[in-house]
Amino acid sequence: MTRKAAMTRARFEERLFGVLRRLVIAFLVVITLLPFFYLVLLSLKPIDALLLDPGSLWVSAEDFTLTTYRDVLRSPDAGGQGFWRFLLNSALVSLGTVALTLVAAVPGAYAVSRLKFFGHRQVSALFLAVYLFPSTLLAVPLFVIFARIGLSSSLVGLAVVYVAQTVPVSIYMLRNYLMTIPHSIEEAAALDGCSRLRTVREVILPLALPSLMATGLYVFMIAWNEFLFALLFLAADPDKWTVSLGLAQLSNGIEVPKTVLMAGSVVLTVPVVILFFAAERLLTEGLTSGADKS
Repeated sequence: MTRKAAMTRARFEERLFGVLRRLVIAFLVVITLLPFFYLVLLSLKPIDALLLDPGSLWVSAEDFTLTTYRDVLRSPDAGGQGFWRFLLNSALVSLGTVALTLVAAVPGAYAVSRLKFFGHRQVSALFLAVYLFPSTLLAVPLFVIFARIGLSSSLVGLAVVYVAQTVPVSIYMLRNYLMTIPHSIEEAAALDGCSRLRTVREVILPLALPSLMATGLYVFMIAWNEFLFALLFLAADPDKWTVSLGLAQLSNGIEVPKTVLMAGSVVLTVPVVILFFAAERLLTEGLTSGADKS
Protein backbone atom coordinates (compact mmCIF):
# COMPACT_ATOMS: atom_id res chain seq x y z
CA MET A 1 0.00 0.00 0.00
CA THR A 2 2.84 2.35 0.87
CA ARG A 3 4.63 1.52 -2.35
CA LYS A 4 1.47 2.16 -4.35
CA ALA A 5 0.96 5.49 -2.58
CA ALA A 6 4.55 6.46 -3.31
CA MET A 7 4.10 5.65 -7.00
CA THR A 8 0.87 7.66 -7.09
CA ARG A 9 2.56 10.61 -5.41
CA ALA A 10 5.52 10.45 -7.80
CA ARG A 11 3.17 10.36 -10.79
CA PHE A 12 1.20 13.31 -9.40
CA GLU A 13 4.37 15.34 -8.83
CA GLU A 14 5.62 14.50 -12.32
CA ARG A 15 2.39 15.68 -13.91
CA LEU A 16 2.19 18.76 -11.69
CA PHE A 17 5.72 19.89 -12.45
CA GLY A 18 5.18 19.12 -16.13
CA VAL A 19 2.19 21.46 -16.19
CA LEU A 20 4.01 24.12 -14.15
CA ARG A 21 6.99 23.94 -16.50
CA ARG A 22 4.76 24.56 -19.50
CA LEU A 23 3.07 27.45 -17.73
CA VAL A 24 6.41 29.03 -16.80
CA ILE A 25 7.71 28.63 -20.36
CA ALA A 26 4.52 30.16 -21.76
CA PHE A 27 4.77 33.06 -19.30
CA LEU A 28 8.40 33.73 -20.22
CA VAL A 29 7.58 33.58 -23.93
CA VAL A 30 4.74 36.08 -23.50
CA ILE A 31 6.72 38.62 -21.45
CA THR A 32 9.63 38.31 -23.90
CA LEU A 33 7.77 38.46 -27.20
CA LEU A 34 4.94 40.85 -26.32
CA PRO A 35 7.20 43.92 -25.87
CA PHE A 36 9.03 43.12 -29.12
CA PHE A 37 5.72 42.58 -30.91
CA TYR A 38 4.49 45.96 -29.68
CA LEU A 39 7.80 47.51 -30.74
CA VAL A 40 7.41 46.16 -34.28
CA LEU A 41 3.77 47.24 -34.28
CA LEU A 42 4.62 50.83 -33.43
CA SER A 43 7.31 50.92 -36.11
CA LEU A 44 4.73 50.02 -38.77
CA LYS A 45 2.35 52.84 -37.89
CA PRO A 46 2.39 56.48 -38.96
CA ILE A 47 2.74 58.91 -36.09
CA ASP A 48 -0.84 60.20 -36.59
CA ALA A 49 -2.35 56.75 -36.09
CA LEU A 50 -0.19 56.18 -33.03
CA LEU A 51 -1.33 59.42 -31.40
CA LEU A 52 -4.99 58.59 -32.06
CA ASP A 53 -4.81 55.10 -30.57
CA PRO A 54 -1.51 54.41 -28.78
CA GLY A 55 -2.77 51.26 -27.04
CA SER A 56 -3.90 49.43 -30.15
CA LEU A 57 -2.29 46.02 -30.67
CA TRP A 58 -3.04 45.80 -34.36
CA VAL A 59 -2.19 47.70 -37.53
CA SER A 60 -4.99 48.26 -40.01
CA ALA A 61 -4.34 47.98 -43.74
CA GLU A 62 -4.71 51.74 -44.27
CA ASP A 63 -2.30 52.54 -41.43
CA PHE A 64 0.39 50.03 -42.41
CA THR A 65 3.55 51.80 -43.58
CA LEU A 66 7.26 51.13 -44.05
CA THR A 67 8.25 54.78 -44.35
CA THR A 68 9.67 54.70 -40.83
CA TYR A 69 12.25 52.11 -41.90
CA ARG A 70 13.02 54.13 -45.01
CA ASP A 71 13.58 57.20 -42.85
CA VAL A 72 15.81 55.29 -40.48
CA LEU A 73 17.96 53.57 -43.10
CA ARG A 74 18.52 56.23 -45.75
CA SER A 75 21.44 58.64 -45.49
CA PRO A 76 21.20 62.02 -43.73
CA ASP A 77 21.80 63.75 -47.07
CA ALA A 78 18.48 62.25 -48.25
CA GLY A 79 16.67 63.28 -45.07
CA GLY A 80 17.12 60.01 -43.19
CA GLN A 81 18.94 58.92 -40.06
CA GLY A 82 21.83 57.06 -41.74
CA PHE A 83 21.35 53.69 -40.05
CA TRP A 84 22.79 51.79 -43.04
CA ARG A 85 26.20 53.25 -42.23
CA PHE A 86 25.69 52.62 -38.51
CA LEU A 87 24.82 48.99 -39.22
CA LEU A 88 27.92 48.59 -41.38
CA ASN A 89 30.13 50.13 -38.71
CA SER A 90 28.65 47.90 -36.01
CA ALA A 91 29.04 44.82 -38.21
CA LEU A 92 32.69 45.59 -38.91
CA VAL A 93 33.48 46.21 -35.24
CA SER A 94 31.50 43.20 -33.98
CA LEU A 95 32.79 40.68 -36.53
CA GLY A 96 36.34 41.95 -36.09
CA THR A 97 35.98 41.62 -32.33
CA VAL A 98 34.70 38.05 -32.65
CA ALA A 99 37.54 37.04 -34.97
CA LEU A 100 40.30 38.59 -32.86
CA THR A 101 38.81 37.29 -29.62
CA LEU A 102 38.61 33.71 -30.85
CA VAL A 103 42.12 33.87 -32.30
CA ALA A 104 43.42 34.90 -28.88
CA ALA A 105 41.07 32.82 -26.74
CA VAL A 106 41.40 29.40 -28.41
CA PRO A 107 45.15 28.94 -27.70
CA GLY A 108 44.71 30.38 -24.22
CA ALA A 109 41.78 28.10 -23.39
CA TYR A 110 43.61 25.05 -24.75
CA ALA A 111 46.72 25.86 -22.72
CA VAL A 112 44.73 26.31 -19.51
CA SER A 113 42.66 23.14 -20.03
CA ARG A 114 45.40 20.80 -21.26
CA LEU A 115 48.86 21.99 -20.25
CA LYS A 116 50.19 21.57 -16.73
CA PHE A 117 52.13 24.53 -15.39
CA PHE A 118 52.56 26.31 -12.08
CA GLY A 119 49.31 28.01 -11.07
CA HIS A 120 47.22 26.67 -13.96
CA ARG A 121 44.24 26.12 -11.62
CA GLN A 122 44.26 29.75 -10.52
CA VAL A 123 44.64 31.23 -14.00
CA SER A 124 40.92 31.09 -14.78
CA ALA A 125 40.11 33.13 -11.70
CA LEU A 126 42.73 35.68 -12.72
CA PHE A 127 41.17 35.94 -16.18
CA LEU A 128 37.81 36.76 -14.65
CA ALA A 129 39.35 39.26 -12.22
CA VAL A 130 39.27 41.89 -14.97
CA TYR A 131 35.50 42.11 -14.41
CA LEU A 132 36.10 43.33 -10.87
CA PHE A 133 36.88 46.70 -12.41
CA PRO A 134 33.85 48.62 -13.74
CA SER A 135 33.93 49.92 -17.29
CA THR A 136 33.63 53.52 -16.12
CA LEU A 137 36.90 53.12 -14.20
CA LEU A 138 38.76 51.90 -17.29
CA ALA A 139 37.17 54.25 -19.82
CA VAL A 140 39.23 57.40 -19.24
CA PRO A 141 42.67 55.71 -19.03
CA LEU A 142 41.93 53.70 -22.18
CA PHE A 143 40.79 56.82 -24.01
CA VAL A 144 43.97 58.68 -23.03
CA ILE A 145 46.18 55.78 -24.14
CA PHE A 146 44.41 55.34 -27.47
CA ALA A 147 44.40 59.09 -28.10
CA ARG A 148 48.18 59.16 -27.75
CA ILE A 149 48.61 56.35 -30.28
CA GLY A 150 46.08 57.84 -32.70
CA LEU A 151 43.24 55.34 -32.29
CA SER A 152 40.79 57.39 -30.25
CA SER A 153 38.37 57.94 -33.15
CA SER A 154 38.90 54.66 -34.93
CA LEU A 155 36.79 51.55 -35.36
CA VAL A 156 39.99 49.52 -35.04
CA GLY A 157 40.73 51.06 -31.66
CA LEU A 158 37.18 50.36 -30.49
CA ALA A 159 37.48 46.73 -31.60
CA VAL A 160 40.76 46.39 -29.68
CA VAL A 161 39.06 47.68 -26.53
CA TYR A 162 36.27 45.16 -26.97
CA VAL A 163 38.78 42.35 -27.48
CA ALA A 164 40.51 43.26 -24.22
CA GLN A 165 37.14 42.98 -22.49
CA THR A 166 35.94 39.76 -24.08
CA VAL A 167 39.08 37.60 -24.21
CA PRO A 168 39.12 36.71 -20.47
CA VAL A 169 35.54 35.45 -20.31
CA SER A 170 35.94 33.74 -23.70
CA ILE A 171 38.95 31.80 -22.40
CA TYR A 172 36.93 30.80 -19.36
CA MET A 173 33.97 29.62 -21.47
CA LEU A 174 36.11 27.68 -23.94
CA ARG A 175 38.23 26.14 -21.19
CA ASN A 176 35.16 24.62 -19.52
CA TYR A 177 34.12 23.02 -22.80
CA LEU A 178 37.59 21.79 -23.81
CA MET A 179 37.91 20.00 -20.48
CA THR A 180 34.95 17.79 -21.47
CA ILE A 181 36.74 16.51 -24.59
CA PRO A 182 38.37 13.14 -23.75
CA HIS A 183 42.16 13.06 -23.66
CA SER A 184 42.06 9.74 -25.50
CA ILE A 185 41.07 11.53 -28.70
CA GLU A 186 44.27 13.57 -28.62
CA GLU A 187 46.28 10.49 -27.72
CA ALA A 188 44.85 8.67 -30.74
CA ALA A 189 45.76 11.63 -32.95
CA ALA A 190 49.29 11.64 -31.54
CA LEU A 191 49.64 7.92 -32.32
CA ASP A 192 48.65 8.72 -35.90
CA GLY A 193 51.55 11.17 -36.11
CA CYS A 194 49.70 14.45 -35.55
CA SER A 195 51.58 17.27 -33.89
CA ARG A 196 49.90 19.21 -31.10
CA LEU A 197 49.13 22.11 -33.43
CA ARG A 198 47.62 19.81 -36.04
CA THR A 199 45.62 18.02 -33.35
CA VAL A 200 44.16 21.32 -32.19
CA ARG A 201 43.37 22.42 -35.74
CA GLU A 202 41.94 19.17 -37.12
CA VAL A 203 40.55 17.42 -34.02
CA ILE A 204 39.89 19.79 -31.13
CA LEU A 205 38.43 22.74 -33.05
CA PRO A 206 35.83 20.67 -34.99
CA LEU A 207 34.72 19.04 -31.74
CA ALA A 208 34.59 22.42 -29.99
CA LEU A 209 32.54 24.04 -32.75
CA PRO A 210 29.37 24.39 -30.59
CA SER A 211 31.36 26.15 -27.89
CA LEU A 212 33.08 28.35 -30.46
CA MET A 213 29.69 29.36 -31.86
CA ALA A 214 28.27 30.09 -28.42
CA THR A 215 31.31 32.13 -27.42
CA GLY A 216 31.37 33.98 -30.73
CA LEU A 217 27.68 34.83 -30.43
CA TYR A 218 28.21 36.08 -26.88
CA VAL A 219 31.11 38.27 -27.98
CA PHE A 220 29.13 39.54 -30.97
CA MET A 221 26.23 40.61 -28.78
CA ILE A 222 28.56 42.45 -26.40
CA ALA A 223 30.24 44.35 -29.23
CA TRP A 224 26.95 45.00 -31.05
CA ASN A 225 25.13 46.47 -28.06
CA GLU A 226 28.00 48.22 -26.24
CA PHE A 227 27.47 51.95 -25.78
CA LEU A 228 29.91 53.50 -23.27
CA PHE A 229 33.19 52.97 -25.13
CA ALA A 230 31.53 53.62 -28.49
CA LEU A 231 30.33 56.99 -27.19
CA LEU A 232 33.72 57.81 -25.71
CA PHE A 233 35.75 56.86 -28.78
CA LEU A 234 33.43 57.79 -31.67
CA ALA A 235 31.25 60.68 -30.49
CA ALA A 236 33.34 63.25 -32.39
CA ASP A 237 32.94 61.46 -35.76
CA PRO A 238 29.29 60.68 -36.68
CA ASP A 239 30.40 58.81 -39.83
CA LYS A 240 31.92 56.13 -37.58
CA TRP A 241 29.03 55.78 -35.16
CA THR A 242 27.76 52.32 -34.32
CA VAL A 243 24.07 51.47 -34.32
CA SER A 244 23.79 51.88 -30.53
CA LEU A 245 25.06 55.46 -30.82
CA GLY A 246 22.65 56.11 -33.67
CA LEU A 247 19.75 54.83 -31.59
CA ALA A 248 20.76 57.03 -28.66
CA GLN A 249 20.81 60.01 -31.02
CA LEU A 250 17.26 59.14 -32.13
CA SER A 251 16.00 58.85 -28.56
CA ASN A 252 17.43 62.28 -27.69
CA GLY A 253 15.98 63.97 -30.75
CA ILE A 254 12.82 65.95 -29.97
CA GLU A 255 11.90 66.30 -33.63
CA VAL A 256 12.23 62.57 -34.36
CA PRO A 257 8.85 60.72 -34.30
CA LYS A 258 8.68 57.86 -31.84
CA THR A 259 7.66 55.52 -34.64
CA VAL A 260 11.04 56.17 -36.26
CA LEU A 261 12.70 55.45 -32.90
CA MET A 262 10.84 52.15 -32.73
CA ALA A 263 12.00 51.28 -36.25
CA GLY A 264 15.58 52.01 -35.21
CA SER A 265 15.16 49.71 -32.20
CA VAL A 266 13.92 46.92 -34.47
CA VAL A 267 16.87 47.45 -36.81
CA LEU A 268 19.20 47.17 -33.81
CA THR A 269 17.58 43.95 -32.56
CA VAL A 270 16.87 41.93 -35.71
CA PRO A 271 20.50 41.11 -36.75
CA VAL A 272 21.24 39.47 -33.40
CA VAL A 273 17.99 37.48 -33.53
CA ILE A 274 18.73 36.29 -37.06
CA LEU A 275 22.28 35.34 -36.11
CA PHE A 276 21.05 33.41 -33.08
CA PHE A 277 18.53 31.38 -35.06
CA ALA A 278 21.07 30.76 -37.83
CA ALA A 279 23.52 29.32 -35.28
CA GLU A 280 20.90 27.48 -33.22
CA ARG A 281 21.75 24.06 -34.61
CA LEU A 282 25.43 24.37 -33.77
CA LEU A 283 24.62 25.81 -30.36
CA THR A 284 22.48 22.82 -29.39
CA GLU A 285 24.24 20.02 -31.23
CA GLY A 286 26.67 17.85 -29.25
CA LEU A 287 29.43 17.10 -31.71
CA THR A 288 31.45 15.10 -29.17
CA SER A 289 28.80 12.42 -28.72
CA GLY A 290 30.29 9.12 -29.79
CA ALA A 291 33.67 10.62 -30.62
CA ASP A 292 35.49 8.49 -28.05
CA LYS A 293 35.29 4.89 -29.29
CA SER A 294 37.31 3.35 -26.50
